[in-house]
Amino acid sequence: MNIVVVAPHPDDETLGCGGTLLRHIAAGDRVHWLIATEMTREVGFSGEAIAKRDREIADVAAGYGLTAVHRLGFPSTTLDATPRAVLVRSIGDAFRKIEPTVVYLPHHGDSHTDHAVLHEATIACTKWFRYPSIREVLAYETPSETAWGVGRHVEPFVPTLYIDIAATLGRKLEILATYEGEIGAFPFPRSVDAVRALAMLRGSEAGVGAAEAYVLVHAIR
Repeated sequence: MNIVVVAPHPDDETLGCGGTLLRHIAAGDRVHWLIATEMTREVGFSGEAIAKRDREIADVAAGYGLTAVHRLGFPSTTLDATPRAVLVRSIGDAFRKIEPTVVYLPHHGDSHTDHAVLHEATIACTKWFRYPSIREVLAYETPSETAWGVGRHVEPFVPTLYIDIAATLGRKLEILATYEGEIGAFPFPRSVDAVRALAMLRGSEAGVGAAEAYVLVHAIR
């Protein structure tokens, strides 16, 4: 299968579904990483920070063994100011190249506007009559964003599907450590300990050692 994980920013893919992606790769699926935003000088990032992020993306892609990385190049934190038609067209162009079977995307209730806007734009690119390859769409949770989406007048993240990552959690955490500038010490939500604890909590809900949780948006079986 062709799998695509749609990430507002690098690290969201690993936080939300890194263990699942490793399962797909072990099963022989082709996994594509679509990154919506970039660090740019225009929004205040230094050249050194931008170069460091480029190295992290390359290292993470190699760490997973991804088929391809697709970078849309929109400035970080500005998706809510991007014309929706432009964003949808960019995602649609990528989907026509990838022809994904399964799409993983951020939850629409996330507190970060980049996440919420990207969810809505991606959903527009999952209509079966325009993108017939897509059979399943799943929304993932992002530590530090999903639990803080209060007051947005949307449904909270309530998992309807769990994927067992007991065998891949260790490797997920190793890859997560690549993002040195995004990882902090516990109780920071994007700490290794917190991410491990969330996986164990989701595992306890599903009766397995560790799991990643999703909202099943739609599926064709």
